[in-house]
Amino acid sequence: MPARARKRFGQHFLHDPAMVERIVRAVAPRPGDAIVEIGPGRGVLTRALLAAAGRLDAVEIDRDLAAQLSQELPAAAGLTLHVGDALRFDFAALAAARGARLRVVGNLPYNISTPLLFHLLATPAALDDLHVMLQREVIERMAAVPGSADYGRLTVMLAPWVRVEKLFDVGPGAFQPPPKVWSSVARLVVRRTPAFDVPPAFGEIVLRAFSARRKTLRNALRPMLDAAAIEAAGIDPGVRAEVLAPAQFAALARLAPQR
Repeated sequence: MPARARKRFGQHFLHDPAMVERIVRAVAPRPGDAIVEIGPGRGVLTRALLAAAGRLDAVEIDRDLAAQLSQELPAAAGLTLHVGDALRFDFAALAAARGARLRVVGNLPYNISTPLLFHLLATPAALDDLHVMLQREVIERMAAVPGSADYGRLTVMLAPWVRVEKLFDVGPGAFQPPPKVWSSVARLVVRRTPAFDVPPAFGEIVLRAFSARRKTLRNALRPMLDAAAIEAAGIDPGVRAEVLAPAQFAALARLAPQR
């Protein structure tokens, strides 16, 4: 009997064969790739990835699901199952063990999607790319451009580390149980070097700038930077955060006082 979805883990199991095939085509796994699936669940996507790549690491927090999957797909089938929390998993150590950059695939739980992305990107040298399924609105924020309604803190914080491409939408009916929202699949290609230098104050500058979207930079960044300092970065203090390119936040962060 298939394991039931657990609300506390935010589980919605992908079951649509056509969507599984579409995701695998997007990932385009090759034999020898170091594929890592986060949250394999009942193993529908796992099986398709294994068939294409020949081997697969998977991280699953639900012990019951992990036990069921290990019975159905033993290690001899090419699956190495890691039972634990992906938020605490050492992806850099796994990349070192596999001798290759990881290609991460996952239908990520919506309730931990943002912290999980940043946990992964804390060690960008361990990653090649990520193909993730998330709530559609989150993907739209990740892929947004300056000046758009979806552009914000998440967009800017990801920009130094990855190139984001929204691939396609996924309706609720592709899952069991169906979520109340639409999902999307995105490809995040990890940059070999950051798009720009990331000063220590970058995260705080971005947070303050977007904390009140209606505020101008002159007001939002007080007391970290005054108008003169903002102008010294080549930026008009009277504009709002949503019109700045990601690298301009780095320019502001370079002028912020050290704490």
